[in-house]
Amino acid sequence: METDTTQQQVQESIDSADLVISILAEFDSDTIAKTYEALGALPGPLRIAVMENDQRESPAPASSQADEEHTSAETVQENAAVFHVSAPSTKPEGSTTGVLRTLTAYQSVLAMAEKLQSRGCCIVASKLETVTPEWIWQLAQPLFEGEADLVLPHYARRKFEGLLNNGIIAPLMRSLYGKRVNNPMGPDCAISRRLIQAMLESMASRNGNRRHPLASLTSTALCENLQVAEVHFGARIYPPADWTGMSSVLTDVLSPVFLDMERNAACWQRTRASAAVRAIGEPRNVAEDTAVPDTKRMIESFQLGNRELQEIWGLVLPPSTLFDLRKLAVLPVEQFRMSDELWVRIVYDFALAHRLRTISRDHLLRSLTPLYLGWVASYAHDLKVAGAASPEQRLERLSLAYEANKSYLVSRWRWPDRFNP
Repeated sequence: METDTTQQQVQESIDSADLVISILAEFDSDTIAKTYEALGALPGPLRIAVMENDQRESPAPASSQADEEHTSAETVQENAAVFHVSAPSTKPEGSTTGVLRTLTAYQSVLAMAEKLQSRGCCIVASKLETVTPEWIWQLAQPLFEGEADLVLPHYARRKFEGLLNNGIIAPLMRSLYGKRVNNPMGPDCAISRRLIQAMLESMASRNGNRRHPLASLTSTALCENLQVAEVHFGARIYPPADWTGMSSVLTDVLSPVFLDMERNAACWQRTRASAAVRAIGEPRNVAEDTAVPDTKRMIESFQLGNRELQEIWGLVLPPSTLFDLRKLAVLPVEQFRMSDELWVRIVYDFALAHRLRTISRDHLLRSLTPLYLGWVASYAHDLKVAGAASPEQRLERLSLAYEANKSYLVSRWRWPDRFNP
């Protein structure tokens, strides 16, 4: 009871913080305790607010006597002051979808950081294969010492993990905004006060409720000419890939990306080439993938889509693309290859159709699923052949294709009725 009273008094006395940290990942209690200990050992006079929320199954452990010694900036001079703040519920009323919970969770962190007038915030949403207590500070440190406005992770990469990011999101954002960001949608990130204010302002504008922080963070930073940096981390732990359930994933992830692309058209149409962002730390090595995609089933899904979705694809894709897809559909499995140029133009055409509302946006993105699975199968085949390029080399080649075909996107975007090869 005494501890609860102390925590309440601390909560009521908090009116500012240097850094707000929200831990959304489901760490065990030992990792949480060691992380708090590492934060408390940082040099003072940092004031660090740690948010608790209902995204995690297990709440942060109750403060020990040692923790309570760190809850007051007046009593701790040589070390950082670490205290807890309660976040609003992240379950939107009337909805329990993961996407909406994540949206609200990120909005809550930004709002709390602004309320406490912090210099920045840090969101930890992933579990890494190798977690050290200090890694959260490694993500946030460039905000304080490197004048960065957005710090994103560069996870160690396996061949068949994060393919939606590697095949669409990262190379698309690189082509649009001219920066080679490996994980533009985090989900782990550190955000400066300048970017927090820009995000809150954009979300408060008309239709701002449709802006998803994860989809908009990198693009907002780059369009505002803010500084973006990356920190090398180990491998992120991904849930097992459910290739049969990709339709809902594509809809949930790509819809906010394409909406953001529409809002920022004036910005990205001025960009012509890409440049690297500042990288912090050294790349990490990881073990090989243990699971390899079943490309035969993926190609069968592509072939089924080619038979049943021609009417929808005909509303989105030009005749030349439809002709190439029909040729692909009759190839034997072992010979199946989708060229980078074909895949890139498909992505660009779907982004345009999303903007023009050619058909229902949900229906549109679901119809992309067989095409995406075809690309994954082709990518897997490319890496399987003798003497194949490394995943990094293969994905760099894809990224260059996105950049090389950007003029196609710009032309179709500006004159959708006139430019139809």
